Amino acid sequence: MTFRLALSGLNAAAADINVTANNIANSATTGFKESRTEFSELFAVSSQGVATLAAGSGVRVSDIAQQFGQGNIDFTDNNLDLAISGSGFFTLSDQGALAYTRAGAFKTDSEGFVVNSLGQRLQVYPPLLGGGFNTGSLGDLRLVSNESA
Repeated sequence: MTFRLALSGLNAAAADINVTANNIANSATTGFKESRTEFSELFAVSSQGVATLAAGSGVRVSDIAQQFGQGNIDFTDNNLDLAISGSGFFTLSDQGALAYTRAGAFKTDSEGFVVNSLGQRLQVYPPLLGGGFNTGSLGDLRLVSNESA
């Protein structure tokens, strides 16, 4: 076994430990989705192509894949905390630029817009007068109250 072959395994294992450490460090973060390290074998090659009788030439990290499986849905005392059951994302507006998240911890700002902790506004399909929604455009969700304080 050459030093380069052993070093490839150590580098791949170090990358996997880094991904695991990130998963542990963020496990209590709202909406966090874990990652998984995926590996691939480095094939031995000869002048005629992939060598059929030679051992492999090591390993490398082929991908750090985000895992989007359904997590736990917890109930809170905040009526604006939302959760997505199944696949999908909340769409947010970050001063006009769209952003996506699975974290559903929302509140209202001073103008009544539903925002996350970064001040990004939750986007919704606007309602139509006759019922239904205009699915051709997104708009900021704003809560309006007619009650006087």
